Amino acid sequence: MCSCLRENSAQKEEGQQSPGALQEQSSSPLRKASTVRRDMEVSSELLSNGWTSWQRVLLTASLFICGRPSPPALLTIESVPASVAEGGSVLLLVHSLPDNLQSLLWYKGLTVFNKVEIARHRTVKNSSEMGPAYSGREIVYSNGSLLLQNVTWEDTGFYTLQIVNRYWKMELAHIYLQVDTSLSSCCDDFNSVQLRINPVPPHAAEGERVLLQVHNLPEDVQTFLWYKGVYSTQSFKITEYSIVTESLINGYAHSGREILFINGSLLLQDVTEKDSGFYTLVTIDSNVKVETAHVQVNVNKLVTQPVMRVTDSTVRIQGSVVFTCFSDNTGVSIRWLFNNQNLQLTERMTLSPSKCQLRIHTVRKEDAGEYQCEAFNPVSSKTSLPVRLTVMNE
Repeated sequence: MCSCLRENSAQKEEGQQSPGALQEQSSSPLRKASTVRRDMEVSSELLSNGWTSWQRVLLTASLFICGRPSPPALLTIESVPASVAEGGSVLLLVHSLPDNLQSLLWYKGLTVFNKVEIARHRTVKNSSEMGPAYSGREIVYSNGSLLLQNVTWEDTGFYTLQIVNRYWKMELAHIYLQVDTSLSSCCDDFNSVQLRINPVPPHAAEGERVLLQVHNLPEDVQTFLWYKGVYSTQSFKITEYSIVTESLINGYAHSGREILFINGSLLLQDVTEKDSGFYTLVTIDSNVKVETAHVQVNVNKLVTQPVMRVTDSTVRIQGSVVFTCFSDNTGVSIRWLFNNQNLQLTERMTLSPSKCQLRIHTVRKEDAGEYQCEAFNPVSSKTSLPVRLTVMNE
């Protein structure tokens, strides 16, 4: 069992005091984390099927977003699996890649200098080129994802994806990869005690708690400091604890929802989407040796139930039909169900780029049945009410 440290609520943010009473932390986890057709082509089909004027206006306005107006989804990267052991493979899976992509580039680290470029892919030519930081173990895919094979502890660190669209607008996304060396067969003691942090759970819903669980804290650690972000500067400091003086200092980035434990772990309470991002832990031992570790926190809103509409619920054989899934949530993915099973797409079916519209080009008798759409993110999912499609003979 380990104890947590909290400042007196009357103390100023940068004030200093003895931690006082200790609070027990449970050793158990907090919880377990629970060819494309252009949309404009679909629009003509929708507006020629006898819909009323207000329905046409509503649907036309929603063709590209299938929900309330919102900014484009942010480019994000997910590690699959979340934790990888030495010798294993890990996929840096890219989400929300734009449709008008021209090229994408991967870098080792947080910077986008040529000397740390791993690889690039040009979508127009469907060609890839390797960069100076390419080790021979990386594969870059046309969907932006990067596969790292036979990883070692030296692969631990930040990776940056840069994308450029056809209008030369650039966007960056970062991910921190932590290679687990605890199961390594290597006899190097340094590798086996590498400081690392695991978020528990890896994905959290708003209002839940996330424990940034520290592993391999140096035995002679004297001070540890937590920062919001990747830079260890005063303006990003959350909290600092000195074991020698038993003093706790909260920084400018302290929100009042954090609890620090004497084993270095940090508990984030009542989290919101704004708490997503990187966190940095810095430790200092008795020989003034500094170690740094990073962790990424992912927080999502709970998904609300989507609504599904269809151009016509009764269609003749060889006709066409379009289903549209409307969601009020941003950053969600869409999948389609047919008679309570995952829909198996055929050559007669196409999805819009965002997958929120399903079109059946030439309807057959076997297409009759109940259709639903499911909106989901890493922490929750909701399914629409079913819509029954009836297929009539010509």
